[in-house]
Amino acid sequence: MSANEAYRLVSRGTGLLWRGDFHNARQLVSALSRRLPRPGRQADSPTAQAFRLHRREQSRRARMLALVLVPLDPGHVVPLRRAPDVRTACHDVYGPTDTRCAVSLRELLGVIGADQWRQRGIPIPVLGARIHPHYGVFAPTRSEYVDLVAECPLPPTQLAFDVGTGTGVLAAVLARRGIERVVATDSSARAIRCAEENVRRLGLAGRIEAVQADLFPAGRARLIVCNPPWLPAKPHSLLDHAVYDPGSRMLLDFLAGLAAHLQPGGEAWLVLSDLAERLGLRTRAQLIAAIRTAGLGVAARLDARPSHPRAADPSDPFHAARAAEITSLWRLVVVGNGVDRT
Repeated sequence: MSANEAYRLVSRGTGLLWRGDFHNARQLVSALSRRLPRPGRQADSPTAQAFRLHRREQSRRARMLALVLVPLDPGHVVPLRRAPDVRTACHDVYGPTDTRCAVSLRELLGVIGADQWRQRGIPIPVLGARIHPHYGVFAPTRSEYVDLVAECPLPPTQLAFDVGTGTGVLAAVLARRGIERVVATDSSARAIRCAEENVRRLGLAGRIEAVQADLFPAGRARLIVCNPPWLPAKPHSLLDHAVYDPGSRMLLDFLAGLAAHLQPGGEAWLVLSDLAERLGLRTRAQLIAAIRTAGLGVAARLDARPSHPRAADPSDPFHAARAAEITSLWRLVVVGNGVDRT
């Protein structure tokens, strides 16, 4: 089958079950990717509509490329020539299985890549150690938000909450800074397992407790940290849930619940990029209004410019917005403690 014929089939929604050489299957996916139209460069001041259209086209591309399938035998064995050994990687993601199935090659390659990340780990300079992300859990490849939590002046406290912990990297930073007990929450059971594994690797199991919860754990703390998904848009994949927050639901729920979970005189650290504002998805006025509506004020703000690769990639259709992006740590307090709402 030629790549052009395969393109015509996947364009109509037809799945292709590959039976030949594994590396040739990868070449077919690459050939299909080259035939799919790519979005053009956006203006320096992109609109929310342009971003949504871009995301829609990305989703369409992903659905079409996912239609190249490969067989998976019991025990997670790929019965193709020159196929890699994916048993451990697939077992970690899918669990044990004794049935035959087919899986999207693009997804399988993602599983393999995630297993490599998990084995190697990501160096975190402020920890002097590596964090090992699991498949589907946001990997801390960007350092500026971790550095902000490492540098912000700590309030006097022995207890902190890390809401939406993911890999547990921010909880580990807080513990390494001297906080005796950190309760780290996440709604994802996969993220909780990931955080627990990293906590054990770092020797912090006695000081960090990972709890599966939608947002806050029970009780109150003098310091609550949250790095929510930064973009108010619809997620299209498992990993997207760590980046996209439809309607800013997690952000707004976090703000609304702070007053009930902060100890008197405590503060919350909200770590948020302004990329949503630069893409026209949310305004600064809307963010400030949400903070005020929750009965909170801004005690201070620390800013950092990211140095992630996409910010310097001119082929990115939203390169200009990413290049100007600023990540901020907002120090929030309950109004009434002598802090102005603004």
